[in-house]
Amino acid sequence: MPLGLFGNKFSPKKTPPRRAQSLSNLHLDADESKAEFGIDYGPVKVSLGGNEVAFENGLWVNESGSGAASHKEVQRLKKDNQNLHEENNLLKLKIDILLDMLAETSAVSHFHGNEVKQLREARSKKR
Repeated sequence: MPLGLFGNKFSPKKTPPRRAQSLSNLHLDADESKAEFGIDYGPVKVSLGGNEVAFENGLWVNESGSGAASHKEVQRLKKDNQNLHEENNLLKLKIDILLDMLAETSAVSHFHGNEVKQLREARSKKR
């Protein structure tokens, strides 16, 4: 005997399909979202303890000139330092090569000097 009073709790009603399209902006790329929503952020700048820093190219750059050297100047000095180290290493290598050449020339000269001495001694013995 079916009980019509209580109904079937375990068969939920089907939901109707959505009528409107999704309003999500996740499908837009960066240029489209900028054009659509007018989002244009400038460089991120923060002022901390009297020092102003900006986020540029993935690095925080000190923009206030107070106290220490600016980040750009430090980067330039590091690059110059690296170039000078490379030049110094190249000059050390050249000095090593020149010393090797000098040692070889000295050895050849010493050998030729001994050879000349031996030839003179052999010549003097023949007379």
